[in-house]
Amino acid sequence: MVSGDRQNWLPVLGKIAVALGCVLGIGLLQQPQLDRLKRSASDASPEELSQQDAAENVYLDLVQRSPAFGFDNLVADWIFLDFLQYFGDNSARNQIGYGLSPEYFEAILNHDPYFRDAYLFLSGSTTLYAGRPDRTVEIMNQHIGQLSPRVPDKAYFVWRYKGTDELLFLGDSQAARQSFETAVEWASIYSDPESQAAAQVSQQTAEYLAENPESKSAQIAAWVMVLGNAFDEETQRYAISQIEALGGNVSVDEQGRLQIQQPEGN
Repeated sequence: MVSGDRQNWLPVLGKIAVALGCVLGIGLLQQPQLDRLKRSASDASPEELSQQDAAENVYLDLVQRSPAFGFDNLVADWIFLDFLQYFGDNSARNQIGYGLSPEYFEAILNHDPYFRDAYLFLSGSTTLYAGRPDRTVEIMNQHIGQLSPRVPDKAYFVWRYKGTDELLFLGDSQAARQSFETAVEWASIYSDPESQAAAQVSQQTAEYLAENPESKSAQIAAWVMVLGNAFDEETQRYAISQIEALGGNVSVDEQGRLQIQQPEGN
């Protein structure tokens, strides 16, 4: 009986050993990131920061291609934490920019294409900060086919992010219309108020684009989404300025909620 129990435990112990090996391996791959965080960006020259980013890029490429032995979600979460540290290093980013943003999300979504919030940060960091909306949409297109209306929960948001980038930053109104139409279809299966509101706004945006590919109302609706998802004040101010430039009006009601008034016409 003891011998049999021991044999039954061998596969479990093997899996634990593999898991520990994965964690250790990822930790070793993390060394360039850890070294970068230990140094103050204010003490590093742009050349040194660029070298650090080059080393980080090698790490991201390696971890993207490396098998995770069933721990893909853990690896994706780990890389996402790395990204948050990278993005929040304002001193370094002010000197050399956000060029690694798309590389982080290629690695993240390669391991976990169902990581819904990653698509939001991908759009914000790569489109607005790195100035690469083409890479944002390219990366989304690589993974969005694996999603379904309920996997991940409320996956229609990903189609809305994609449509916003296509409309506002790539000027591809036809692709944007298709993305918003898919968002309507996927959001409509949910009965909660948030999903129903998303379906309604997405439907309106798609209709605007069907009638007028250059619709200001459609662009304002997309900028309102950017404003609602902005994770910093600079992006919020930029979105408001774009809404106002298109003829919209942004105000705050007594409850502190933003109110958007559309311009007359389309």
